[in-house]
Amino acid sequence: MAQIAQVLVDVPTMQTNRPYSYQIPSAWQSQVKPGMRVVVPFGRGKRRVQGFVLKCDDVTTFGGDLKAIDAVVDLAPVLNTEALELTSWLAASTFSFQITCAQTMLPAVMRAKYEKLLRPTSQTTPAIAAKIFHGQTSVDFDSVATTAAIVSQLLQLQAAGEVEVYYQVKNQAHHKTQVAIKAALSSAELVTAETTVRAGAAKQLALLHGLQTLNGETMTQRDFSQRFDVSDAVIRTGEQKGWLEKTAVEVYRDPYAAADIQPTTPLTLNAEQQVAVDQIVAAVDQPATTTFLLEGVTGSGKTEVYLQSIAAALAQGKTALMLVPEISLTPQMVQRVKGRFGKAVAVLHSGLSSGEKYDEWRRIRRHEAQVVVGARSAVFAPLDNLGLIIMDEEHESSYKQDDAPRYHARQVALWRSQYHQCPVVLGSATPSLETRARAEKGVYQRLVLADRVNHRPLPAVSIIDMKQEMQQHAESNFSRALLVALQDRLDRHEQSVLMLNRRGYSSFVLCRDCGFVLKCPNCDISLTLHMDTHTMKCHYCGHEEAIPRVCPNCHSRQIRYYGTGTEKVEEELQNLMPDARIIRMDNDTTRKKGAHAKLLTQFGSGEADILIGTQMIAKGLDFPNVTLVGVLNADTALGLPDFRASERTFQLLTQVSGRAGRAEKTGHVYIQTFNPDHYAIRFAKHHDYEGFFKYEMQMRHQGGYPPYYFTVQITASDLDEAVAAKRMYQLLQWLKPRLTPNTIILGPTPKPIARVNRRYYYQIVIKYKQEPNLENTLTTLLQETQVQQRQGLQIGIDVEPLHFM
Repeated sequence: MAQIAQVLVDVPTMQTNRPYSYQIPSAWQSQVKPGMRVVVPFGRGKRRVQGFVLKCDDVTTFGGDLKAIDAVVDLAPVLNTEALELTSWLAASTFSFQITCAQTMLPAVMRAKYEKLLRPTSQTTPAIAAKIFHGQTSVDFDSVATTAAIVSQLLQLQAAGEVEVYYQVKNQAHHKTQVAIKAALSSAELVTAETTVRAGAAKQLALLHGLQTLNGETMTQRDFSQRFDVSDAVIRTGEQKGWLEKTAVEVYRDPYAAADIQPTTPLTLNAEQQVAVDQIVAAVDQPATTTFLLEGVTGSGKTEVYLQSIAAALAQGKTALMLVPEISLTPQMVQRVKGRFGKAVAVLHSGLSSGEKYDEWRRIRRHEAQVVVGARSAVFAPLDNLGLIIMDEEHESSYKQDDAPRYHARQVALWRSQYHQCPVVLGSATPSLETRARAEKGVYQRLVLADRVNHRPLPAVSIIDMKQEMQQHAESNFSRALLVALQDRLDRHEQSVLMLNRRGYSSFVLCRDCGFVLKCPNCDISLTLHMDTHTMKCHYCGHEEAIPRVCPNCHSRQIRYYGTGTEKVEEELQNLMPDARIIRMDNDTTRKKGAHAKLLTQFGSGEADILIGTQMIAKGLDFPNVTLVGVLNADTALGLPDFRASERTFQLLTQVSGRAGRAEKTGHVYIQTFNPDHYAIRFAKHHDYEGFFKYEMQMRHQGGYPPYYFTVQITASDLDEAVAAKRMYQLLQWLKPRLTPNTIILGPTPKPIARVNRRYYYQIVIKYKQEPNLENTLTTLLQETQVQQRQGLQIGIDVEPLHFM
């Protein structure tokens, strides 16, 4: 009887959801398991690709010749039964390819990487061997094929059978090891060895005493040296004398090894918190797939509800998953969760190195961690026996993946909740309209924390009309009232937080003579001035160039900088308040590993008076000495061509306002705006989420937007604008007869930012309440656009997009 494996192959140029059959070599019969990665031959040439085994079948006979699996990458499955089912659902629900979904679930170092190699054949002449291979068994293809003429020559040699091209799958995942030592002699023999040591060789005697205490165990050489105060030279002597053996042992890369995390104990809950915990724990106990919306004002103690609910799940021998939206929230949240659950916690987010993420992933898979805290991709953490899933700040758009598979972590969490029969807790002070609407209909169970835990009032909010400020005072980023409040906090040794929605120095560079604005050569967006690097940068594609001294268009010297950014605000504030200690926190200052945590620790320990930042400082931060929050430009998002602009503005203002007055001291918030009468700003002034929800739902109903309609965005992009536009008009004609008349098709239109990184983008938006033909239509579209993808045209399908820019 033979075994056949159904393998999902990784062919980047022509993906498919159909697995291919491969024979399992007799030596690996019953050892190859579903979920393992293997290397298989694919196509007619010498190509080798990586694939995932989906299932194994026992067969007595099979028709035709089956290719055999070349190599096994893993000794054990990297995707368990749940993960394999999840890849299938994820591919279908996001209209992606299953192989992409499978790779998304693994740490980056475990994703397939290919080397294209050239090797000689039996017909290779000595001259060619010497010219190309220099005595090597193979060479990197790209290092040889440096010109068109050489490529032509290689093609001729390949046709003549003198060289062959093959692909090798490279495994990037490596374990970290350290040198360890163990005794090579018995305890009695070690005692005898002491008599052979010359007088005065105290360190050799210390080495022998230390080896006796190991009792046959292994210890890393570094730990042994520190514990018994012996040098590496003494250990080498012991190895030469045959007293000890050296070996390599695997060690984990711990991203929090040096962190000073203090253990914490559960706090006493107030009545609202206790009701919430009781209901969540009841769902953990049953078990039940209940989805809770934990709607709590900023400072209402949602984190303590999370921690005590996790403790209840762990007490039953279950595991827990806690998602946070972005890296800026992770330092404080990790400290709280690790302080409560210690080494049972694993952390997964983009701020870790590839090796650290790989080791944390392996700790989870080996059941050495029972609690996972992480950003979006942590939703795939290989936890078994899940008892609770928590999604903090569930309204955040960073939970949505921008490229294929374009999943929302909330939907994946709900799928895993069904699989494990466990509850999901969606927490937020400002829930997304979609989530709050489902709670209104009873689909989700709503839990409310209406008051702050210390019974302190929410901070007072002052709205400052910047139109009047500009008329009465010279142009500045700071109103008079905000400057007075900042100085007052400085005098009282209290801290302030200032937020604006833009990094860099100035928004754009403009010529006053001809009106020329310096734009990115690759994108339809102006370049941003960065004084720290003295460059103009594009925040979309990364393009950089020197700051112009004269206008590139008319050669005038009337170049001026307009708009504002975090750098410029920091410089202006330092001039206005030379004694203030300021920390700036944006994407530029937090690029280095650990920079988020370092800056927040400095601010939390009182090393700065004012924290200036982009919206990364708006959420989750809890500093008791912060009594003032200033929003410098509340209008940034209001003018964007996106129906969620008002919702995002309200959420951001409410969240950042909640950073003030969280402890005993009273807080105050100043919101500077050119639109003081806009409803999003008026509701934020009164912390009135329910009022905003009702008003915004009316607006969405009138406009026919989510949550009253479902949406799908289809994009086409190409280096040639005419190609992208033509394909979208063809696609419109293809879609219309396949969808029912009640479905609304908007477009095609260029995207608001029509060119990014030299590619032109056009879009179609499908709005529907019920569309029975949608799944088959989009699945067909996904399959049929494969050939066009190879020609440079890219088609994207995004279910429930959060951005239309």
